Amino acid sequence: MASITVIGAGIAGLGVAWEIARRGHHVRVLEACEIAAGASGGTVGALAPHAPDGWNVKKQIQLDSLLAAGDFWREVAEAGGVDPGYARTGRIQPVARADLDRLAHRLEGASANWRGAARMWLTQAPDTPLVPESADGWWLMDDLTARIHPRRACAALAAAVSARGGEILTQHPATPGEVAAQAIWATGAAGLEALSQDLGRKIGQGVKGQSASLRYDAPDAPQVLTDGVHVVPHVDGTVGIGSTSENGFDHDRVDAQLDAVLHRARVLCPSLDGAELIESWAGIRPRARSRAPLIGEWPGRPGQFVLNGGFKIGFGMMPEMARMTADLVLDGHDVIPESFRLSMTGDATSRGG
Repeated sequence: MASITVIGAGIAGLGVAWEIARRGHHVRVLEACEIAAGASGGTVGALAPHAPDGWNVKKQIQLDSLLAAGDFWREVAEAGGVDPGYARTGRIQPVARADLDRLAHRLEGASANWRGAARMWLTQAPDTPLVPESADGWWLMDDLTARIHPRRACAALAAAVSARGGEILTQHPATPGEVAAQAIWATGAAGLEALSQDLGRKIGQGVKGQSASLRYDAPDAPQVLTDGVHVVPHVDGTVGIGSTSENGFDHDRVDAQLDAVLHRARVLCPSLDGAELIESWAGIRPRARSRAPLIGEWPGRPGQFVLNGGFKIGFGMMPEMARMTADLVLDGHDVIPESFRLSMTGDATSRGG
């Protein structure tokens, strides 16, 4: 039975730790700060698919993950006794009449590529308490999009890992003597910087994000996407609002850019007007150059593996990312698509992504 070290207790590290533990192997998670201390500790939690037309490998893996999420999170909750706040509640987006012909291709793509496992449709009569403004009275909806409470999800994974005999050590930076012969580095933006320094080329970068949480009780409502703003109702009577994507930043604190996002959300969803602001959040999210996840052996470090770079899609793709990584580390079974690979000759490209 293998013993694996996972470095990092965000969604990627905890997700693969659970996949390893549920297969009967011992796992130890080392976290320099706290569970979900980094990018996984935000407030949004949108598990949303890419557009279903222009199909590719990344979209297929994302679909597989989204469809597997219900069973995945149910098993996590049963193992550890912590509710991750998962629900497949769908999504609503306002659309302009001028875009209806273009959206026909998207609807055809959903029908062909989602293969009856989920639907996408247009409506002029949405039945939800959170309806974004639509100048032309048209909305696009789907029932594939889901939501997760980011911090609860990480806590649920940690509890499940512990229940299966794994160890979660927080405030515990990794040291060479504690890292097992096989280790998985899931250390977010800091990990991308370390990879870049080690390999002498830019693997990715940190991107600042800001989000907020408002008091608004609509846990079964579809989430909203409009004007680049996500509004995601959660099980605890809040909605996550976000987020910014800032490539250039000089600090990781909340600033006026979040005020602008909140203002747009309240204007676009009038029912949020007056909703109490509970929390503002800022953090640095990992983005690989390809925008695809990076999975594979750390070049030049036998037995050391990388799981990183799932920019904006880490929670949604985590079930499949964790499975592929565990297959590789535990069994040597390599099913990683070319667009996700990290190699000596170049980082993941946009092929298939």
